[in-house]
Amino acid sequence: MGFIDEIKAKAKANVQTIVLPETEDARTYEAAEKVLKEGTAKLILIGSEEEIAKNKGSFDISGATIVDPATSDKTEAYIAKLVELREKKGMTEEKARELLLSSYTYYGVMMVKMGDADGMVSGACHSTADTLRPCLQILKTKPDTKLVSSFFVMVVPDCDMGENGTFVFSDCGLEQNPDSEKLAAIALSAAESFKLLVGDEPRVALLSHSSKGSAKHADVDKVVEAVKIAQANAPEGVMVDGELQLDAAIVPSVGASKAPGSPVAGKANVLVFPDLDAGNIGYKLVQRLAKAEAYGPMTQGIAAPVNDLSRGCSAEDIEGVIAITAVQCQNQ
Repeated sequence: MGFIDEIKAKAKANVQTIVLPETEDARTYEAAEKVLKEGTAKLILIGSEEEIAKNKGSFDISGATIVDPATSDKTEAYIAKLVELREKKGMTEEKARELLLSSYTYYGVMMVKMGDADGMVSGACHSTADTLRPCLQILKTKPDTKLVSSFFVMVVPDCDMGENGTFVFSDCGLEQNPDSEKLAAIALSAAESFKLLVGDEPRVALLSHSSKGSAKHADVDKVVEAVKIAQANAPEGVMVDGELQLDAAIVPSVGASKAPGSPVAGKANVLVFPDLDAGNIGYKLVQRLAKAEAYGPMTQGIAAPVNDLSRGCSAEDIEGVIAITAVQCQNQ
C-alpha cells in the first residue's frame, strides 16, 4: 500500500469535516466528488447554491454540505467572534461583515475557529499569503510552537532512500530566511509531521552546502547553530544531525564518507532546507525530474489544520491533501 493509500485508510477510520472555500475552481469539485465517493472526509463547500450549481459542472457533490455566508444562521456569531479577536487591530462589525461575506477563505477559517469544521484546504487559486494570513490572524500558533512553517510530503517512485522513497521536505513554502532558532523549530515540527503522517521514526538532516565543517561561511554557521538547538530540544528518539550536504544526508556511502558516525547521514527521511529558495527549488526539482508525488505545502504549527495548495495542483493533489489534513485533524 502506497503512502497516500495508507493516509486515506487512516482518514476513513475516524472521519473528519474539512471545509473547501475555493468553489470557483473546477478542481475543487473533481476532488470533492472523489473524496465523498471514497468516504475520506465530510466536506463543506462555501458559496451560494446558485454559484455552486453553476460551477460544479457534471461532478457529483451531493454528499457535501453547502454553506452560504449570506444566508447562514451562524454568520452573525462569526462576525461577533472576529470582532472580538481582532478588535485591537481595528476590526469593527462593519469590517468583519464585509470581510466574511467577500472572502470565503476568511469564512472557512472562522468555521474552523468556531468548531464547525475540523480543518480547511485552500490555495488552488489563491496565493500562500492569502491562504495563511487569516489562519495566522484568527487561529494563531498551537501551544508550545514558536512559529508556523510548511512542509511537503515527497513520494519518490522506485527509490530506496528516505523511508522507501518517502520524505518530508521543510520549509518549502513559508519562512523566507529563518535564523538558527527558527530553523531548529522547523526541524522539530517537520520531525513531528513525519512521525504523524508516515508513522516511522524521523531522521532529520539540516542541509547545507557544507558537511561537518567542509566549508566556512556565515550561512553554514547558521545551520550548525540550528543543529545544536534542535538536538537540545528534540524529543527522545528523534535523531537530528547536520550540517550535511544533500548527498551526505541520503546516500549511505556518501554519508559514511563525509559524516562517519552520524546517526542520520546516509539515511535521512526529513530534509530541512536552510532557506525558502533552497526548499522551493529542491522540492520542484524532485517533483519534476524524479516524477515524485508532492503533497503540500502543508502547514505545521497552526492551532488547527489548515493546508495550502500549490496553484499548479491537480484535483488528485487536492484529494490527497484533504486526506492528509483529515489525519492531522485526528491528532488535534
